[in-house]
Amino acid sequence: MSWIITGTQKLDPDAASYIDRVETADGQPLEQGVRLAYSTFVSGCKTDGIWDAIKASCILAGARTLNGALVPLVGTAPTNYNFVAGDYNRETGLVGDGSTKYLDSNRNNNADGQDNHHLSYYSPDYNSSTPIISSNDSGGTNGMSLLTNANSRSRTSTNNLFTATDPFVGMSRASAAAFNIRYDGSTVSFSVASAAPTSSPILVYRLKNFFGANVYSAARLSFYSIGESLDLALLDTRVTTLMSDLAAAIP
Repeated sequence: MSWIITGTQKLDPDAASYIDRVETADGQPLEQGVRLAYSTFVSGCKTDGIWDAIKASCILAGARTLNGALVPLVGTAPTNYNFVAGDYNRETGLVGDGSTKYLDSNRNNNADGQDNHHLSYYSPDYNSSTPIISSNDSGGTNGMSLLTNANSRSRTSTNNLFTATDPFVGMSRASAAAFNIRYDGSTVSFSVASAAPTSSPILVYRLKNFFGANVYSAARLSFYSIGESLDLALLDTRVTTLMSDLAAAIP
């Protein structure tokens, strides 16, 4: 790996590219500590062997503006529906209104294999019981959705309920017979058969429920990722460290 030197910092090249795009969107440079936090996250994911599995991701914290926060770390930029500058906080991320605001990740359900996919988010807010990341149909991503609250819920062909108080929650499937959920620092396996993915887009802050109605989230979100199956414990550690580093670096 070749590293890019900027000032007194040596940055991962993929992180340096991301930082350059964020700073262009922000119209001003980031603090050195914020830059280093981004770079440490990317290089750490590479060291852990999980970087290539992340196909769509946004770090909704650290950037100076909402425009910068919506620059994708990986993949296509999400389409913003109704979020405005005041909805964004550099330390805690983006907050929804529970009625109109959501993101289209611009990655479809079937972009990843039926038995090879993950979803994850980091949310410091547990005041919303509505969806945080899901497909645009009631089946969820390959039959899975992530919701936020003290009653966070996974949905496959059956409903599996779990209580989460830790900001990081993730789901990953690497086989036809079972999938893993990561919450509160532990990984739990559920034996549920996979479902064929639809072509619906994966949405953030919005879900179409079983009755066909759109449900929106009022939660706060700092990070999300979508892609192939990966080790959720490793991603949990990297994302949690990233958020701690960003909080320390932002004045």
